[in-house]
Amino acid sequence: MRTPQVVVVMGVAGTGKTTIGPLLAARLGVPYAEGDDFHPQTNIDKMSAGIPLDDADRWPWLDAIGHWAHGRAGLGGVVSSSALKRVYRDRLRAVAPGIVFLHLTGDRELIEGRMSRRQGHFMPTALLDSQFATLQPLQPDEAGVAVDVSGGPEEITERAVRALAALPDTAGSSH
Repeated sequence: MRTPQVVVVMGVAGTGKTTIGPLLAARLGVPYAEGDDFHPQTNIDKMSAGIPLDDADRWPWLDAIGHWAHGRAGLGGVVSSSALKRVYRDRLRAVAPGIVFLHLTGDRELIEGRMSRRQGHFMPTALLDSQFATLQPLQPDEAGVAVDVSGGPEEITERAVRALAALPDTAGSSH
């Protein structure tokens, strides 16, 4: 039997992490944690003001997400995190070895359109360029899959479930 995975749903703002994450968790029968909830208020204030976070801002946030993921090892879970840079994903893996990444991908025009329609989110569309500039896609040596976000949430979730099921069972590995 396959060990339940801890999946980090990653991607630039507006790719649907907060929509796909809970749908994926429900399909996998595991809990979901919203990555934005791990941000300290100072980070939310900066982003709300249109100021991109720097790495020093991100370290405590990533560590908190990593600790949640570590606590779900062997049990499974889904958590969202932009995880845009390899060094951020490495930091998450250092705390929670065996996690896998689901990289939600899409073209800028599609994502900007989705961002402009969402209500009550602290991340302004103006920061999208900095997100794309920061993004380092998953590398072949990283456990994870990329899934295109065109289509509806159920379609995207189904693609994600199939792609994740095709991964080797890496839970509990130390790489």
